[in-house]
Amino acid sequence: MKAAAAAIGVLCLSPLLLATTAAMAAAGSGAASRNSACTPGGTSVDTSAVAKQVAVILGGQGSDSSLRVEGLELPDEQIPHAKTIVATGIAMKVPERGQVIALATAIQESRLRNLNFGDRDSLGLFQQRPSMGWGTPEEIRDPVYASTRFYRELLEVRGWQQMTITQAAQAVQRSGYPDAYAQWEPLSRALQQAIVKTLPNGGKDRPGQEPGPPPGGGGGCKPGESGADWGVIPEGTVPAGYKIPADASPKARTAIDWALHQLGTLYQWAGTCTAPHGPDPMGRCDCSSLMQQSYAKAGVQLTRTTYTQVKEGDAVLASALKPGDLLFSRGTAAVPEHVGMYIGAGLVINAPRTTKPVRIEKVGDWRILAARRIPALNS
Repeated sequence: MKAAAAAIGVLCLSPLLLATTAAMAAAGSGAASRNSACTPGGTSVDTSAVAKQVAVILGGQGSDSSLRVEGLELPDEQIPHAKTIVATGIAMKVPERGQVIALATAIQESRLRNLNFGDRDSLGLFQQRPSMGWGTPEEIRDPVYASTRFYRELLEVRGWQQMTITQAAQAVQRSGYPDAYAQWEPLSRALQQAIVKTLPNGGKDRPGQEPGPPPGGGGGCKPGESGADWGVIPEGTVPAGYKIPADASPKARTAIDWALHQLGTLYQWAGTCTAPHGPDPMGRCDCSSLMQQSYAKAGVQLTRTTYTQVKEGDAVLASALKPGDLLFSRGTAAVPEHVGMYIGAGLVINAPRTTKPVRIEKVGDWRILAARRIPALNS
């Protein structure tokens, strides 16, 4: 976006360019003029090497040192950030082309590194500037926030889908080096295609909208169990007076207790929910991974996606819920798009959608399409 950031990304140099942050900073802004040595329209890329590197890193095995890809000199750091950018785009229903534009921009601006420096006050993956209204320094250095802001700006650009990568990226970034983005299109496409294969159902389990009030009232809940008496429940909080019901099974109590400890953590589509309070956005929870990990703490295995969880266990009436039951909403009963856990007293805990935290809601505010009881949780 700015001169120092451009110096980091424009160079067509050896794979050792980014060996250290100090080496990046030492490159100097004058080197950016060497962009003319890059192949117009993008350098060639070994897509199989990119796919292998993505698979091993996102599979938890660490990078393969035998694989060399121009622009991915620090893959253990870069590929997880690329996954966050792609997952955020999918969560926002941004088409594949928009995800490629975002990746090319981040490669150019920061080489997919969450930088704490840049030209003037530029920061983060996209080298966004607090002084230009992109957000606070803390927000900009959150990869999900930075990606979300980029996509929002891109979607406001009229005709962006008909623009070249360079034109679309420049419309958002207003860079001093507007022709530099195109060189990263092949790598960005290879990354996007490899990353979506690692996401739930190949990136097709896209989140729906927030549940609205159920038509005709309480969605099947018995009177007095809709949660209406709790009043307004602030996001990320436990309603005053709530206790896990005494009649909950020991395993259900464990699952509910673990889920309650994730209140306030931000939603991340395709997040594993294995480290909701950690620095990696992909360790945060989406709706189905929150259920999966909560059950796992109780020693009960669930599949990964909402589409498969709705087929597990036994169907139950919404008027006969027990603590720990899974509730499904949005979409259809056969193919729901959202899941939460009934925690008793007319309440459900869930990870709702992008930009929202794990929270407790009243069952009466849900349009329940299906409810499932997992026998192992009540054994």
